[in-house]
Amino acid sequence: MAAIKEMPTKVGRFERIGAHTHIKGLGLDKNLKAIKVKDGMVGQEKAREAAGLVVQMIKEGKLSGKTVILAGPPGTGKTAIAVAISRELGANVPFIQMSGSEIYSSERKKTEVLIEAIRKCLGVEIHEMRKVYEGEVTGIDIQTTSHPYNPYQKVPESVRITLKTTKQEKTIEAGASIAQQIIQQGITEGNVIHIDAETGRVANLGLSLESAKGKTYDVDTSQKVPRPTGDVLKEKEFVYTLTLADMDEINARSRMGGGMFSLLFGGAETKEIDTEVRTAVDESVKKLVDEGNAFIHPGVLFIDDSHLLDLEAFSFLGRALESELVPIIILATNRGVTTIRGTDVKSPMGFPLDLVDRSVIIATDEYDAESIKESSVSERERKK
Repeated sequence: MAAIKEMPTKVGRFERIGAHTHIKGLGLDKNLKAIKVKDGMVGQEKAREAAGLVVQMIKEGKLSGKTVILAGPPGTGKTAIAVAISRELGANVPFIQMSGSEIYSSERKKTEVLIEAIRKCLGVEIHEMRKVYEGEVTGIDIQTTSHPYNPYQKVPESVRITLKTTKQEKTIEAGASIAQQIIQQGITEGNVIHIDAETGRVANLGLSLESAKGKTYDVDTSQKVPRPTGDVLKEKEFVYTLTLADMDEINARSRMGGGMFSLLFGGAETKEIDTEVRTAVDESVKKLVDEGNAFIHPGVLFIDDSHLLDLEAFSFLGRALESELVPIIILATNRGVTTIRGTDVKSPMGFPLDLVDRSVIIATDEYDAESIKESSVSERERKK
């Protein structure tokens, strides 16, 4: 008999270690004063304090129609400050990072790339009440029939399931679709499941603690959950978050008429989404928000090397800032007075003056020797 010994572990989940994954915030105290080393940030006290004021303005709704510009030499922490701003706004705030050069493509328009990036930063938290059958499976009987194209092969035809909660026990019958899902997910007696009464989607929640299997087996890969309470048929609230870009893609596929093109060619019909699709998505989202069934979580769109944007892109961003559904847009550049791309006009940072006038500019400075020393010390401590 093999000996099994439990070993303590602190590993919760694997996370990719990147250049800015250690940043937890701006490292400010209660008075919005920067602490030299805190939350993964080192130095740049003036820029961090200014970013703290920007975060306060965002939370109070006073940054509407404006953008944030991070200007400073290369390697002075502009990207780190942008990440820290998103962390201060919330743990689940969408953060999209792109370079100014990414908008140029031979297959897509510049405005299409920017629209998609903006809508990826807008999260929609949807709350939906649905009728579900939920309970511990105490009995399961799957009926099979001959395959219509192969009489020697059996396929599921229907299923009879007995579900039990702490309050009642009920037997239901379902068709081939639900029977197929039960077989694919390996659902047996003792599992806790719920079945969407409208769509027929089956979800395996885990192994019931009160079932015979839950009491017998100590070593099991299945998650163990308590037996559900209340009635078997109940209304349950489901909460899920999608971005506007996800909703655009779902809506575009549904309008293509059953996905025949995807079936034959394995891809979308076009690389760009029609404006009518996005308008319809916006209207449906606004309706959900007005009814109290959805909440919008604006994220942060960070465009590095934004001096590479041309006049057309800047014009589009200026128009986008005036719309109702827009994330926090942060532009970063390491240029001084330079030519606006696509023109012969020189301006600060290579940005149009009308965009500069409606921006909050945060400057970063070169690190001094003391900050570099403290940064290397904190980096060694973080790796331990």
